[in-house]
Amino acid sequence: MTKAGQEIIQGAQDALGFLRDDKSKGRAYAITSSKIDVKVIRSKTGLTQEKFAEIYGFSLSTLKKWEIGISSPEGAVKAYLTVIAKHPNVVKDALLHAAQ
Repeated sequence: MTKAGQEIIQGAQDALGFLRDDKSKGRAYAITSSKIDVKVIRSKTGLTQEKFAEIYGFSLSTLKKWEIGISSPEGAVKAYLTVIAKHPNVVKDALLHAAQ
């Protein structure tokens, strides 16, 4: 696994520890952007809605609702989508290797 993939997995483990009230793990950040354009993020990956949902672990119906504006991602999902927008292949690689 790449170093970036290991760092993503370690970050996720730290975040889980933080959520379980281990304040020595992770940090809390507020995502202040008011809106995230999921359709633009997905389009830049070149993936269909079905494939994007499958690879990154979203339900297809939720993804469709985000894209047409019925609902919006919030909290950790917004942060996750921000990382996907910046480094889609790193996230995909980390998820692929974490499943093995």
